[in-house]
Amino acid sequence: MAQTEPEAKRVKLETKPKTLLEDDETPSVFNPKYRVCPYLDTINRNLLDFDFEKLCSISLTRINVYACLVCGKYFQGRGTNTHAYTHSVGEAHHVFLNLHTLRFYCLPDNYEIIDSSLDDIKYVLNPTFLRNEINKLDQIQPKHSRTVDGVLYLPGVVGLNNIKANDYCNVVLHALSHVSPLRDYFLREQSYASIKRPPGDSMFTLVQRFGELMRKMWNPRNFKAHVSPHEMLQAVVLWSSKRFQITEQGDPIDFLSWFLNTLHRALKGNKQPNSSILYKIFLGEMKIYTRKIPPVELDDAAKQQLLATDEYKHQVEHTNFIYLTCDLPPPPLFTDEFRENIIPQVNLYQLLGKFNGSAEKEYKTYKDNFMKRFEITRLPQFIILYIKRFTKNTFFLEKNPTIVNFPIKNVDFGDILGMKQRDKSLNDTKYNLVANIVHDGDPKKGTYRVHILHKANGQWYEMQDLHVTEILPQMITLTESYIQIYERSADP
Repeated sequence: MAQTEPEAKRVKLETKPKTLLEDDETPSVFNPKYRVCPYLDTINRNLLDFDFEKLCSISLTRINVYACLVCGKYFQGRGTNTHAYTHSVGEAHHVFLNLHTLRFYCLPDNYEIIDSSLDDIKYVLNPTFLRNEINKLDQIQPKHSRTVDGVLYLPGVVGLNNIKANDYCNVVLHALSHVSPLRDYFLREQSYASIKRPPGDSMFTLVQRFGELMRKMWNPRNFKAHVSPHEMLQAVVLWSSKRFQITEQGDPIDFLSWFLNTLHRALKGNKQPNSSILYKIFLGEMKIYTRKIPPVELDDAAKQQLLATDEYKHQVEHTNFIYLTCDLPPPPLFTDEFRENIIPQVNLYQLLGKFNGSAEKEYKTYKDNFMKRFEITRLPQFIILYIKRFTKNTFFLEKNPTIVNFPIKNVDFGDILGMKQRDKSLNDTKYNLVANIVHDGDPKKGTYRVHILHKANGQWYEMQDLHVTEILPQMITLTESYIQIYERSADP
């Protein structure tokens, strides 16, 4: 009997030869984008750490580096005879991630893995924030996140690893991560991606590393409850010409000053107040009145002659500042009646009196003496106070243990403004503390810790490297404060 037309078509379809994949249903090199990988269950998220420098663990090259998702090590290449290929054959570790393109591959079969279950690994390597997510960071009650091993942590309040002696850098990075406008700017890579820079300008890596660190510290989907600032500090060591080291204790105020100025230059900032995000936030203005003092050994007539010359007349200089240096009064030399030293205390407003425009202070150079007074003409949005605790003389470094008494909220900086500016900014002189860096111990061998305010829940936290604990605001005022950051109050 003759076959009908549909039956003939069905016979042809049934006798169609099977392809290689239909025969054995296993991935092969003939289909490079096969989506199903049998080795995804071998991935060990506990061992994944993307905080360290992206270079091959064998050849130390930075080109074409892959992370083994089974053991967490970095290897170069994907083709035959490369380090990643050799590792996959020798150790039977098959799933790799390209650290530059964020694409997953299975080796040695060399096909790409496309699976949505791997998106969390991509996000840990390169966290991204939408504008509306950033706007909610300080407004909505924060939720605790859970790491791979079940530890709860609060995004933005995570420990920073102390590689050897870099706690002086960690406290500054912690403090800057809670300066809201600066954090919001660096959480979005698009904020600084359009900045034009000349070819070969590698200083910009400092900006990129700082942005990466900010995003990792505020990442709500971290695999662990701490972050290692290794790549950030490598860039610091390189661009400070080894002035700041990971292995040697340094001074946080030196690091903070250098870091803010270098970031400003890397963002193509100039002397204009609004030329970069850093100057918009931290830059204030002041007048410095200087007069030269005649030598003491001269008689009155000679002094009067000198004072009549231009060199000894009052000079006024308009200048900018990023932080204000507060001088502590010298500690008492003698013990009290119980043969114990009383810890001296001083009020913050007494220290700020230096900038009221009327208090004069003597400054000495190797041959001349000057009297200077300072008058603030414009207060920035964020004020950084540096409380000068260390004095260096010919023989050794001394630390002043004086406790500074300061309020946490509504600190009025209006008294240090000039009279004209005081009338203009009557409602903008109240500031609240957001970060407080403390030095403990001896001048050279001491350690640093920082107190930061999480605005969303109003809680203060004490952070010392990996250790994060809640602290009462009343306890903060009892510490030996070294650097403080104040923010202009939103409710004048």
